[in-house]
Amino acid sequence: MPSTRNKFQARLLAIDDDPGFLSFLRDALERTDLELTTTSDPEHAIELFRELRPQVVLSDMVMPGLSGMEVLEAIVAIEPSADVILLTGQYTPEAAVEAIEKGASDFIAKPVPVQTLRDRVYKLIEEARQRFRSSDLEDQLLASHTFHGIIGRSSAIEEVFRRISRIAPHYQTALITGPSGSGKELVARALREMSPAASGPFVIVNCAAIVETLFESELFGHVKGSFTGASGDKVGMFEAAHQGTLFLDEVEELSPSGQAKLLRVLQERQVQRVGATAAKQVDVRVIAATNRDLRKMVEDKKFREDLFYRIAMVEVRVPSLSDRPEDIELLVQHFIRVYSERFKKNVVGLSRSAQTAMLRYGWPGNIRELENAIGNGVMMADRNILDTQHLPDEIRNSSPARLTLVPGIQQFVPDPNWTLEELERRYIEYVLELEDGNVPRAAERLGVPRSTLYSRLKNIKQNS
Repeated sequence: MPSTRNKFQARLLAIDDDPGFLSFLRDALERTDLELTTTSDPEHAIELFRELRPQVVLSDMVMPGLSGMEVLEAIVAIEPSADVILLTGQYTPEAAVEAIEKGASDFIAKPVPVQTLRDRVYKLIEEARQRFRSSDLEDQLLASHTFHGIIGRSSAIEEVFRRISRIAPHYQTALITGPSGSGKELVARALREMSPAASGPFVIVNCAAIVETLFESELFGHVKGSFTGASGDKVGMFEAAHQGTLFLDEVEELSPSGQAKLLRVLQERQVQRVGATAAKQVDVRVIAATNRDLRKMVEDKKFREDLFYRIAMVEVRVPSLSDRPEDIELLVQHFIRVYSERFKKNVVGLSRSAQTAMLRYGWPGNIRELENAIGNGVMMADRNILDTQHLPDEIRNSSPARLTLVPGIQQFVPDPNWTLEELERRYIEYVLELEDGNVPRAAERLGVPRSTLYSRLKNIKQNS
């Protein structure tokens, strides 16, 4: 949901009990487009933050009343997207690590050179400005990477798009395979929308939910009095889908008897209602879907070979979400918009730590799990940014390893006891943290193609 503000106003809040240092900050950071507020009272600073909502906060570490670390924790609790820079005259690597892990954007030792201070503050202000402008751009990005309701830009999902486009005008039967929650029904709908039967009905049958004794009645219909309880004529699913599309989900759950009856209809293109004396011709495109290996089921004599080859004349394989990590960011944006509108919230994105956790998580439940995580997070959100606290435990606990820092700047320090594989993993996680979970920027910093970094991330997830 787009922000209700019409114009970006850059704001900075500086907190220090030394009036001389506050004066230095005002002189160093004076800019006509930057609204700078200063205070020497850290408790008052938290109230000012609630009122002004500055994008960047500069805070001293050691102050009477509240410490800079306590100020950091309070501000992150109010607004996880705020960038907090802690300044200290008593730098220690341990304090730097603690500050970064608690959400600080930077940890700088005093005295700080004027240009260094300007570079870091103005960079954060510009990033905040870009985030403010990103809502419309994200809408455009989503639109440009949406294919008949399927969202993605990865090479894996683009191959699915190409396959749908090629077979949609011609298929009579098709098989969609892929893990549970990967979006097989969306693929079926896209096939139907691009087929000559697009204007016809789209009838969904969950084969796992059909009681065996009612299979024929449900799929083919019955006539009045054909069995106990048949108080009237009933149109079956095949007839209901005439001149349209029938989607058989979880087709592997059909009993041997059900498989035989389905095969007969697919071969003859006729259905006969239970109790009827004559068959009816039907013009139906049939799409079956499964999360099982039907070829293995055929080998194990659990699925009819002739039915398999009938429905698998063309096959579309839907990749798991772990095979298309490039699409996670787009899907997150989409579901945030969907559920913000549904729950009347103004959630606009994820915090840095939440972005990193989402990228590291393996998503065994695929897109359905991601949607549930975002939907629940938006429902529970009390601010406009989802943080790790709004995510399920299994995702929240996938946070990256602790960073090792050196004085003054965020820097990577390898442990000589690490293996080469662990060194690569930790350095990738470190760069992702520096780039706020943004994979394209991290790839640029690492000097590798995006596809290479996505491949490394996939391997990290599989091996973690």
